[in-house]
Amino acid sequence: MFNTATRFHTFQTCIDGLSLPDAFTYPFCYDPHPLCEVAAQELQTYLAEQNDWHHPFGLEYDSEDDHGKMFGVLVVKNAHGDLGYLCGFSGLLAGSLHQPGFVPPVYDRVGHSDTFKQKSDYIASLNGRVNQLMHSPERAELYQQKNTLLEQASAEQATLRQTIIEQRQWRKQERQRLHAQYADETLEKHLYDLGQQSVKEKRQQKQLKQHWSAQLSDIDNKIAAFEHTIHQLKNERRACSSDLQAFLFSQYHMLNSQGESRSLLEIFSVYPDTIPPAGSGECAAPKMLQYAFQHALTPVCMAEFWWGKSLKSAIRQHKKFYPACQTKCYPILSYMLKGIPMDDNPLLVNQGAELDIEVVYEDDAIIVVNKPAELLSVPGVHVKDSVLTRLQKQYPDRDGVFVLHRLDMSTSGLLVFAFTRRANKNLQKQFITRQVEKRYVALLDGKVSADSGEIRLPLKADLEDRPRQCVCYDEGKASHTTWEKIATNAHGESRLYLYPHTGRTHQLRVHCAHSEGLNMAIKGDDLYGKQNQRLHLHAQQLSFAHPYTHEKLCFESEANF
Repeated sequence: MFNTATRFHTFQTCIDGLSLPDAFTYPFCYDPHPLCEVAAQELQTYLAEQNDWHHPFGLEYDSEDDHGKMFGVLVVKNAHGDLGYLCGFSGLLAGSLHQPGFVPPVYDRVGHSDTFKQKSDYIASLNGRVNQLMHSPERAELYQQKNTLLEQASAEQATLRQTIIEQRQWRKQERQRLHAQYADETLEKHLYDLGQQSVKEKRQQKQLKQHWSAQLSDIDNKIAAFEHTIHQLKNERRACSSDLQAFLFSQYHMLNSQGESRSLLEIFSVYPDTIPPAGSGECAAPKMLQYAFQHALTPVCMAEFWWGKSLKSAIRQHKKFYPACQTKCYPILSYMLKGIPMDDNPLLVNQGAELDIEVVYEDDAIIVVNKPAELLSVPGVHVKDSVLTRLQKQYPDRDGVFVLHRLDMSTSGLLVFAFTRRANKNLQKQFITRQVEKRYVALLDGKVSADSGEIRLPLKADLEDRPRQCVCYDEGKASHTTWEKIATNAHGESRLYLYPHTGRTHQLRVHCAHSEGLNMAIKGDDLYGKQNQRLHLHAQQLSFAHPYTHEKLCFESEANF
């Protein structure tokens, strides 16, 4: 039974057969240690059964505003060598920074700071004033008056313009008649009178424009005064918010195992042009480590999981383990875990070192290869071994090896490279104009009910948790995939053909996993689903016109899953 009267939880499940890890968890890419899995299971049982507080996780009722939360467990040893674990949550839980049984916040910005309250209350008052002015009846009336004046001005000027056009046509005919009927001085007098009519009309048109310009200028000045006040308040709010954030970050003093203490501002100062993002220091991992260091508890291993409904923008699966976020937590945890032996960062290890590339087709212009899963398409930040670097070494006498498209490291399948600039230019055009046809085969972690369909979602990089992508209707780029089901196996897994019509990063993976897509991750997707032996996604078919002969080429490579 989860004990809410303590923060150091002893295991209720028998762990006698579980050995301790050799090193602490590398928090940004890991498989949870069995001890963490047991601790997480005990915490999840409590979350499912407790009645101490209520948080809208979206598990019982599907409200639009409900969403889940990240929780963490940190297995620790106390001074007596007893093994137990700490529990933490990110941000607020049930509207509070504190909940029984969980570690406290690093800094209680609500309960122990008159300065925070004063500053946040003032920002709230600025918000109120901005909203009041933005939605004031007087402001709305001014804009309505302006729209009315614009409509009246447009109508009157259009009427005058039509009259001038008709009068100009009449004068043209009148001049022709006068030339036929009169001569000498009489003709000149009549033509002069017609000319004066034209001058009078131009003067009328100018006066009408000036009249409406003055009317609009007056209303614009009144609107500008309103907007200037709003702009000043917004600038003051922005400055106060920055000041409040700086104050908060100076209050978060993070500890590490070596007894050092630094504020968030000091921690982030070593990263050029980086300031702490909002919410820094409030994730589960730094809160648990802070409590451990404060109470002489030795960290053993750690894991974080999502509980509840996924956010609309991101892809989070209920109960699934996730690594710590990069933007907020990487600087903090790198400092807090300094000096603690950790597991190797798997991203620094060349997973494809022993894997071979299969050449499917080759001539003087192009080469088509079958890339194995876990080998990079192009060199990475840390690992340089890739399909490109291998081909460059294998074909040193070519003009070059030109990259036309890529596959994720975990995705296997067909890639085409150009050997000449001419071929590269031609194939680039085919990719840009979407003349290249691609078909992927994927195995999804569940049963897809429909036989076919299409998915359109705006995608962008998740700036707080790279390399993940997220759905963003404000800033995302359009992405389009069509699909058709091939079969469902005895395990309830669906095999699909996927046809990407755009080429966004992680497009197929997000389209499968997101709730507005197929709502079912690709098997083995460690970013958007559950880790397995491999990502079950394969670029199975690739078709394009040969850059020299223009012959239609179609290559196929069967998936080995």
